[in-house]
Amino acid sequence: MPALANQENPSTAAAAMPAAKVLPFSGKHGSRIDVRHAAIAAFRNVVPPAIVMALILLVWQVLCSSPDASLPSPHRVWQDSYDLIAYPFFNNGSQDIGLGWRVLISLQRVAYGFGLAAVIGVIVGAIIGQSVWAMRGLDPIFQVLRTVPPLAWLPLSLAAFQDSNPSAIFVIFITSIWPVIINTAVGVRNIPQDYRNVAEVLRLNQFEFFWKIMLPSAAPYIFTGLRIGVGLSWLAIVAAEMLTGGVGIGFFIWDAWNSSRLPDIIVALAYIGVVGFVLDKLVAALGKLITRGATAN
Repeated sequence: MPALANQENPSTAAAAMPAAKVLPFSGKHGSRIDVRHAAIAAFRNVVPPAIVMALILLVWQVLCSSPDASLPSPHRVWQDSYDLIAYPFFNNGSQDIGLGWRVLISLQRVAYGFGLAAVIGVIVGAIIGQSVWAMRGLDPIFQVLRTVPPLAWLPLSLAAFQDSNPSAIFVIFITSIWPVIINTAVGVRNIPQDYRNVAEVLRLNQFEFFWKIMLPSAAPYIFTGLRIGVGLSWLAIVAAEMLTGGVGIGFFIWDAWNSSRLPDIIVALAYIGVVGFVLDKLVAALGKLITRGATAN
């Protein structure tokens, strides 16, 4: 009978149920949260470095504002090198070009040398990581060669290639290849045994094992080596261009020193630092994308 009563009096049953609350839909609510979080992240990442940089510039200005100061102040750098700062891509022919073009020329050499070092370094590192005998035979030699300064290779490269451009590329290559080889070898040795067992069960050949098992497993180590290598590449090209000449950013610094243009040197150093920072972040972002956030242990 209670069921019959409810059927006969539906209003009574509806009254016993809690009233439904209609919530207005707002498509902007999620976007507001995203914008707020993005603003907070930007504040945390931008404001502290900006404050530190402002303090550094203030102290620099105070220390170098006197007429007998040996280094130019930030105000003097801005006045004397305004064209280099405001117009990085002017081109008046020969050596009269902007720092933007000089950086691009240096980056082209880095791309050749570092790209070659990345390919050969990963292959050689994979071979060493797979073979105990190769590790015992080659690791001591690599540990010795990687401690040789970049400029120590320059006379040999000039004697071998008889040209400054391939010599600079070789210096980049020989400087940046060692961290790639070493980190790749460590990553290959740390491949879990379960992965190797799966490869044996699936009867993967050496190429399939390298492409499907080895590279994904060792990728965090490989990109750690690549980040170190790209930084060394940028250091090596600037040092090599100081001695080989040309129109790169390194030779510009040396030429500015010979002409006593200290403000131009400071501007060029700022360019070098920013470009090196961007290169490191690009390799790190690519590694994070490929490895999906995995890190080397």
